[in-house]
Amino acid sequence: MPVQWKRNMRIVFFGSDDFAAVCLRELQQSSQRIVACVTGPDVQKGRGMKFALSPIKEFALEIDVPCLQPVTLKDTAVVEQLKGFNADVFVVVAYGRLLPQAVLDIPKKFCVNVHGSLLPQYRGAAPVNWAVINGDKLTGVTVQKMVLELDAGDIISQQVMPLNDQITSDVLRAEMAQVGAGLLVKTLHDIEAGAFNCTPQNKEEVTYAAKMTKELGLIDWKKPATQIERLVRGLRPWPGTYTLYKGKVLKILEVEPCMAQGQPGTIVDMAKDGFVVACGQDSLRVKKVHLEASKAVSAYDFIQGYKLKVGDQLV
Repeated sequence: MPVQWKRNMRIVFFGSDDFAAVCLRELQQSSQRIVACVTGPDVQKGRGMKFALSPIKEFALEIDVPCLQPVTLKDTAVVEQLKGFNADVFVVVAYGRLLPQAVLDIPKKFCVNVHGSLLPQYRGAAPVNWAVINGDKLTGVTVQKMVLELDAGDIISQQVMPLNDQITSDVLRAEMAQVGAGLLVKTLHDIEAGAFNCTPQNKEEVTYAAKMTKELGLIDWKKPATQIERLVRGLRPWPGTYTLYKGKVLKILEVEPCMAQGQPGTIVDMAKDGFVVACGQDSLRVKKVHLEASKAVSAYDFIQGYKLKVGDQLV
């Protein structure tokens, strides 16, 4: 016989992506009661421009709860609709929009947010990516009590996660979703029991995680190999890193540092396991690439197909 949970606090869940969906599914298995979900409007995708549902809407339909998709949360009709759910807590995970004060004031207790960093470090849009790009040794997840200012709320709980020097941002994000989901459920249980504390963030330790842009992915071969390698791992899968080869965009998908010298951007060696590009300090062995209007291939296949040779230049 499956365990029958007594559904306790009433939760409205705000989210948009797969990270949020992991938390939502874990929350559904807990003792809390999801009474509604809020996500973005359906978007058109693919060649056929068909409307695609967010993972949050898909799950809301699966568990048969209302799913709101407001264009703006400042609409008074939306605010009144949210009030109608009589929620104890609003849970926000990767929703992508700030909640106005009129919405923050609705739940009986307060709004909580799951954030992918150890706040006050990396407030903002892309904390997972920047932890990898900057070569951090530790990261983690924070559950905060939301305020109007972005990611500035008091810390309710945190869980530290160690980082290794091979992890990519997509893998870290998936691992962090699992950790965040567990921490969220535990924290909500503590909130319900009144067994929690709120710790203000140290304003002197605040850093920000800027939004990812395509321009960030253009490789500057004059930089050290270790720095470029972290960029490749940190921008995976989007926006990705790229360079130019004979005027075409060449996406660099997989690399590893190696010891070689040469003019930055110059191919200085080739082998079956890839071609070596000199950097400002040391070099990178490129192992997988994707040339525009083509498909992703191993670096060896690229060497053979495009007659790559020592001395060729990437810019």
